[in-house]
Amino acid sequence: MSDTHDKTDTLHGHIPYINRDVSWMWFNHRILQEARRKDVPTLERLSFLGIYSNNLDEFYRVRVATLSRVAEMKGKDVKEQSRKAHNLLDRILAIDDEYSKEYMTAIKEVEESLAEDGIEFLTPEKVNEEQMHYLKCLFRNQVGGFVSPLWLDHLTGFSREDDSHIYLAVELKGQDLKTAYAIIELPTRLCGRFITLPQTSEGKRYVMYLDDLVRIALPMIFPGMGYTEFKAYSFKFTKDAEMEIDNDLHVGQLQKVAKGVKSRINGQTLRVIYDAEMPQQMLKALMSKLKLSKFDKLKPSGRYHNHKDLMSFPKQATASAKSVALTYPAWPQIVKPELKHSHSLLQLIAEKDRFIHVPYHTFDYVVRLLQEAAVSRNVKSIKITLYRVARNSRVVEALMCAARNGKKVTAVVELMARFDEESNIDCAKKMQEAGVNVVFGVEGLKVHSKLILIGMRHGRSIAVVGSGNFHEGNAKTYTDYFMMTGRPAITRDVEEVFNFIRRPYHPAHFRNLLVSPNAMRNHFIQLIDDEIRNAKAGRKAWIKIKINHITDQEMVEKLYEASQAGVDIQLLVRGNFSIVTDVPEFSTDIKAVGIIDRYLEHSRIFIFHAGGENKTFLGSADWMPRNLDNRVEVVTPVFDPELKADLLNTVESGMADNTHGRLADGTGRNLMNPGVSSEPFRSQEALYHRYLHLNSLEK
Repeated sequence: MSDTHDKTDTLHGHIPYINRDVSWMWFNHRILQEARRKDVPTLERLSFLGIYSNNLDEFYRVRVATLSRVAEMKGKDVKEQSRKAHNLLDRILAIDDEYSKEYMTAIKEVEESLAEDGIEFLTPEKVNEEQMHYLKCLFRNQVGGFVSPLWLDHLTGFSREDDSHIYLAVELKGQDLKTAYAIIELPTRLCGRFITLPQTSEGKRYVMYLDDLVRIALPMIFPGMGYTEFKAYSFKFTKDAEMEIDNDLHVGQLQKVAKGVKSRINGQTLRVIYDAEMPQQMLKALMSKLKLSKFDKLKPSGRYHNHKDLMSFPKQATASAKSVALTYPAWPQIVKPELKHSHSLLQLIAEKDRFIHVPYHTFDYVVRLLQEAAVSRNVKSIKITLYRVARNSRVVEALMCAARNGKKVTAVVELMARFDEESNIDCAKKMQEAGVNVVFGVEGLKVHSKLILIGMRHGRSIAVVGSGNFHEGNAKTYTDYFMMTGRPAITRDVEEVFNFIRRPYHPAHFRNLLVSPNAMRNHFIQLIDDEIRNAKAGRKAWIKIKINHITDQEMVEKLYEASQAGVDIQLLVRGNFSIVTDVPEFSTDIKAVGIIDRYLEHSRIFIFHAGGENKTFLGSADWMPRNLDNRVEVVTPVFDPELKADLLNTVESGMADNTHGRLADGTGRNLMNPGVSSEPFRSQEALYHRYLHLNSLEK
């Protein structure tokens, strides 16, 4: 392992602390490691490669963009900041270079594995006469109309070009003609990235990148111009995704964000990945149009880019009996018998706290709850926070139905949900037209909480507090909890959260919920301090947390303090993680595990021993400064014994995972978690079968 993984940062000169961006690179590497596992089905490995690539693109667009802006700052006051950003950029780029080599190896490994299963990538050099005829007809009839070349010498730059696309730089030569360069944007959104050819008589399947279909068709794209030699080299670029938000007081927030989204396309180019075979003269001409600065990254690579498309590898390419083993076995989402469709969910929740754990359980219960509320004559109002929603969202449809049925419906829509701004703007306009009162959050604070409040004319109000978005698509792949309750202790506080969003500068008091930016940080510190006191008094003390990110310096130091006092700390952390475990003077009682498996670990669970009381919380907040100080986040206490036991089991199962769990120890090595047993234990599989068993007992 290179020295890019050995360097540990410090706080206050001596406290071990891993920079969030470095730790994120290590997290993304865990995904790459999963893609290289031969015991993972081949198509799942392809998907992991796509996820890795997509994650890295977004990381450059956001985090590397921010560091580049800081590194370029001038002036004595920012000299030290600029230096640190510059050094961090160097470190990140060195790690990226190392992982890129491994990534290219992984691509070859997975392609070889596909070939063993009868699925091969076809390149132009290997096309036979019959296949060539098929491909040219396909281009002429389905693709060619969407291909629009641009002469490179006519381009003034790439300010208007979208960095989510792949481009071909085309070199054209002909007798007595000057060499010309053109740019072609591949129409992947309209035509897909992959071409599936008819199955051969031997049962073999061939797949071709759209890039290569366009290469084959170049003479058809530039006809009658005298060019006889065509070569095409792929490239992609990444832009700064930061939006320019208009501060004009006369412009509404919806219009500001819409304008900001349009400004994003003009962001500065940060990184260019190009085919290493591209001629230097062409590369030089291309770079002049991209206008790179000294902090930009120019990376030679292979023939194909935008491997995020591997996440949508065509199913028809694997349509054979043999392909069953190429994916994970199906885990149909579980329907809970206690929430039978014939029963009123409003009534069931009023009687007892209910919960679902997606994607093990179906998200349909949340949709059903809103649909029932939309038509129930006993419901007078619905309030909801929406951070991200699915395309053609049934949640949104239920809200609009409720508004049309005379309910007072309020939807708090977060317009600044990164990369979902356009979708949220469209959703907001649609709801407004249906009579929904759309609120655009709090100026300067993202509303990231996941809340529903259903007000009743008679009886208890109903609240839903979740760890994930009300998004039907995400609920099929993200692990999240949704607690549904009629407890006045919770519903009163949820009502107060909506009041706070409406009037953020008025005093707000929450009796049970932990709410940021108000007092969540202090509540968590108090809970940790209680464990520290118990440990120092010789009593049992432990903390068990499942979370996405821990980077907040105060929380990191507090966990170190708890470890030093003898508190046993177990952390399931998916992404950014700034703690170094097993350091003698700081963290010998801290263990952290990151799980990469078929589902994205997303739920946030906090459990404190509290003298045997097992104080348990779930909600939307990670332990980063943005979550604790700059967002509206909600974490709820859990009182129901069944849900408390389930949450504890989820955390403990994750900590025991020795097949898909890796140690997040601050070294970047991502070693497999030894777990607690010599027998293989896969937490997601164990949870799924546990829920199946519980449901069979209830039937």
